[in-house]
Amino acid sequence: MKKPAAPATEFISPSDLTFGLSTCKRCLWIKYWFKVTMPGAFPLVGTLADLQEKHFRGASMQDLDPSLRPGKVTQWGGWVKSKPMKINGFETRWHIRGKYDLVASNEDGTVALIDCKVSDSSRDNGEFYAPQLEAYAHSLENPLQGAPVSVATMGLLVWNPNAAFDIKEKQGFFAAQHYLPVERNESQFMALIEDLINVLEGDFPDAGPKCPTCNYLVQRSELTN
Repeated sequence: MKKPAAPATEFISPSDLTFGLSTCKRCLWIKYWFKVTMPGAFPLVGTLADLQEKHFRGASMQDLDPSLRPGKVTQWGGWVKSKPMKINGFETRWHIRGKYDLVASNEDGTVALIDCKVSDSSRDNGEFYAPQLEAYAHSLENPLQGAPVSVATMGLLVWNPNAAFDIKEKQGFFAAQHYLPVERNESQFMALIEDLINVLEGDFPDAGPKCPTCNYLVQRSELTN
């Protein structure tokens, strides 16, 4: 497949460092050069994320988790864009662009980055989401516009639904809350970025062997032919 003269977008989504690169490089390549992606169906994800984000607006960091530095949630649902990414000292055409959940201003002048999750998946752990959070942190520290800020801590704030309730004609779900700290690892993040950019700037890659989209298209083609 021939590449166009320029990619459809030069902004890398932080989630592609967690989900895309490890699943299928072919789908990732098509996404950035042709802006074609397989439609997803997650009807409650947006609603639950909005409710969780609104719940913590203005919250004290100590209310989120006692281990966090003293501070307060001051920003939510904000977009970040990074300066052009550099690989081996050379500036590329690619930037990071994403929407974070919560940012807190710490009393020591640093900020804390918090990603909200509503899930009972064992995959929702710090190591799995570390590249995504590091992408947000990198963009806050290397913004395309505006003043940089120092990200001191980052982590996941997870709600695990575990029971339903019915009180005075109001229904809902109870959830256990826990905070999972995510360690900063800029070198690992830059290695992933380099891998991703090399894939995007390269030729049409092979399909991922476990890619559900590619496997579906192959099986469908075999049936129709």
